[in-house]
Amino acid sequence: MASPGLRLLLLGYLGVLSYPEVSGISILTDNENVKAEEFKEAILSCKHKSSKGMSLRIEWKKIQPQGVSFVYYNGEFTGDLRGRAEMLNPGIRIRNVTRRDSGTYRCEISDKSEGHPRLQEAIITLTVLVAPATPVCDVPSSAMTGTVVQLSCKETEGSPPSEYQWYKNGVALLEKTGTGSARTPNITYTMNKKSGTLLFNTVTKNDTGEYFCEASNGIGLSQRCSVKRMQVDDLNVSGIIAAVVFVALVMALCGLGVFYAQKKGYFAKESSSQKKTNYQSTSEKDFKHTKSFVI
Repeated sequence: MASPGLRLLLLGYLGVLSYPEVSGISILTDNENVKAEEFKEAILSCKHKSSKGMSLRIEWKKIQPQGVSFVYYNGEFTGDLRGRAEMLNPGIRIRNVTRRDSGTYRCEISDKSEGHPRLQEAIITLTVLVAPATPVCDVPSSAMTGTVVQLSCKETEGSPPSEYQWYKNGVALLEKTGTGSARTPNITYTMNKKSGTLLFNTVTKNDTGEYFCEASNGIGLSQRCSVKRMQVDDLNVSGIIAAVVFVALVMALCGLGVFYAQKKGYFAKESSSQKKTNYQSTSEKDFKHTKSFVI
């Protein structure tokens, strides 16, 4: 004979299994994760069965971080879906979906007969797929050979996030793959398709060219930024040497001028003149002091 605890466990288990039949309502959705392209339509499935004689209440709600809001209530759509959605026998159809429609929806069906509070629900997630926007590209107009140069490309509208492909002079750049001998030869850069960066650790004159980037995520048409030219030049060593020599000559001429002035005694004459002026000023002061003392 089963123990009382085991009997209670079996009764609870049977109660769970028979709940849909006891309540008289069952719900089934064809797709719990719906994906639809922006500006097209999406269907959220919510099939149900109920016992005869039931008076059903059907409601749709959207679950958001800030709370739960009604989508379909008291026989009509509310909010952003008003005028864009319609009821179907198995669910709802949303026309001209936008990225704001993405989220989690809950279909609730209950028996509104008095004394029989019965409720069943289904959860459906809607993801609106958005084509990429025109990316913003940052390409330096000039660079010196041997320096580190990074080009960047980014757009933030696409859903799912875009991947990026760089082009030089209209030809798609290859990704650096493998290691050692398996690595693609003659590639002086690293292209990251996820982040959109194109990195030259030591840029060379051969990297001079016209660059642009293309963003794509499999939704709609890919988008590209405008073409920008990067000019790579050698470091102008002769120009730097000439500038250094010029500065050295100027400093040498200044030094010679000071030396010549000292040799001619210009600084000494100026010092004697200053001393004479100071002496006359002191003598005048002493004379006035003596005069006032005599008086």
